[in-house]
Amino acid sequence: MQVTEVTNEGLKREFAILVPRSALDAKVDTKLAEVKDKVQLKGFRPGKVPMAHIKKTFGKSYMAEVIDETINEAAQAAVTERNLRLAQPPRIELTAKADDLVAGKTDLTFNVTLDVMPEFTPVDPATLKLTRPVAEVPEDEIGKALERMADQQRSFTSKGEGAAAETGDQVKIDFEGKVDGVPFDGGKADDFMLVLGSGMFIPGFEDQLVGIKAGDSRDVNVTFPENYNSPDLAGKAAVFAVTAKDVLGADKVEIDDAFATRMGIESLDKLKDLIRNQMGADFARAGRQHIKRNLLDALDKAHDFELPQGMVDAEFDAIWKAVLGELEREKKTFEDEGKTEDELKAEYKKIAERRVRLGLVLAEIGRLNSLDLTQDELGRAVANEARRYPGQEQQVFEFYQKNPQALAQIRAPLYEDKVVDFIIAMAQVDEKPVSREELFKDPEGEEDA
Repeated sequence: MQVTEVTNEGLKREFAILVPRSALDAKVDTKLAEVKDKVQLKGFRPGKVPMAHIKKTFGKSYMAEVIDETINEAAQAAVTERNLRLAQPPRIELTAKADDLVAGKTDLTFNVTLDVMPEFTPVDPATLKLTRPVAEVPEDEIGKALERMADQQRSFTSKGEGAAAETGDQVKIDFEGKVDGVPFDGGKADDFMLVLGSGMFIPGFEDQLVGIKAGDSRDVNVTFPENYNSPDLAGKAAVFAVTAKDVLGADKVEIDDAFATRMGIESLDKLKDLIRNQMGADFARAGRQHIKRNLLDALDKAHDFELPQGMVDAEFDAIWKAVLGELEREKKTFEDEGKTEDELKAEYKKIAERRVRLGLVLAEIGRLNSLDLTQDELGRAVANEARRYPGQEQQVFEFYQKNPQALAQIRAPLYEDKVVDFIIAMAQVDEKPVSREELFKDPEGEEDA
C-alpha cells in the first residue's frame, strides 16, 4: 500500500492511497479458497468445482467485498500510523474507475480526507461560576391543577328548555361548514358535544355560540388559521350552520378526600403532595434548561480554537436545510424575515460554529474525565423510545440493534447531558430565586450545543 500526503493545512489532512491490483487479487483468492469446498454448481460434484470456474462465477462479487474492506482498512491504517485523533469519520473519494476495479483490471486508488481534532485544553469545570434559577411551587398552582382535574371529571346536566348557553356550558349541536358555499371534508357532525371555552374548535367558533338555546339555529362565521393542518382550508373564511339540540350545565365537583379516592389516591392531602412533587420536577427541569444555557454560554466564551471545517460545513448544511424547509412550509421569503439570504447564512454559520465548538469542548471534557454511557443508560433510552410505539416495541428494539447511526442519534444527546450534569456538579453554582413566569421563560438563543 502506498500512502501519499496531499494536504496538511490546519486541521485538514488528505491522503492519496494506492493498493496494487495484485494485493486485491490475493485477497479475493484467499476468500475463494475458503469457500471452495462449499460451492455447489450444476455439473460439478460438491468440492470439485475448479478454482478458475469459481473465480469466473463469483470473482466480481468477492472483489467488490474486498475493495470495501481494503478501503476501510487502509483509511484506518493511515490514521493509526500517524496517531491522528479524528473529529469525524473519514470522507472517501474513489479515484479509480469502479467497473475496472471490480473486473480486476486496475489498482485501487482513492483519496481520504480527514478532519483532525484541534489541540486545546478545556476549561476546568471547578472554575466556572453558574447561576441556577429556582422557584417554589405556589400553593395556588396546586389548587388550579386540582380544578383542572375536577373539570376533566365533571359531568353535565341539561339546563332545561329556554336556558341560554354560557362559557363553561356544554352544548349538543349539529353543524355543517362551507367554504365559498361548498361543504368540505370533516366539516359536518351531528349530536356533537362541545364545551364552550374549551378551545376545541378554531378561534371564534365557540364564542359565537354563547347565548344559544336548544332549538336555535345560527350561522357561525370564522376564518381558519394560516397554519391550519389542512392546507386546503388554511387562511380561508368559512360559515358553519349550527343547530343547538340541548344546553347542559356543569355539575359541581367537590374537591375532597372522596374526589382523591376516585382519582386512585388515598386522600386529598396525598393528591396535593403528588401534584406538588410533579410540579417540583417540572420546575427543576425548567431551572436546568436555564443553567444549561448559562453553562454553554460560559464554555463558548472560555474557548477559542480552530474548528474542523468539515464539521462546521456539515452542521451548517443541516441547519440551513431546516431553515429553508421552514420557510417553504410557512410560505415565507428571506425578505419576510427582514434579512437577505447572505445575512441569514452568516447568522446561521455562527450558530453552526458555536455548536461544533461546544460539541468538541463537551466531548473533550467527557474524555478527560472518563465519562461514558453505560449499557443500562442506553438501554433505558431505547426502551423509552419503544414505548412511543405501543404494539411495535420489538420492532423498535430490532431497528436500533441493526442501525448504529440511529442508535448514535439517541446516544449523542444522552452523552451531552451526562457531561453537562458532570460540569454543573463541579462548578460553582449560585441559586437565584425567580418567579414562576421567569423560570418558564425560554432561554434566549440556541439551547443545544
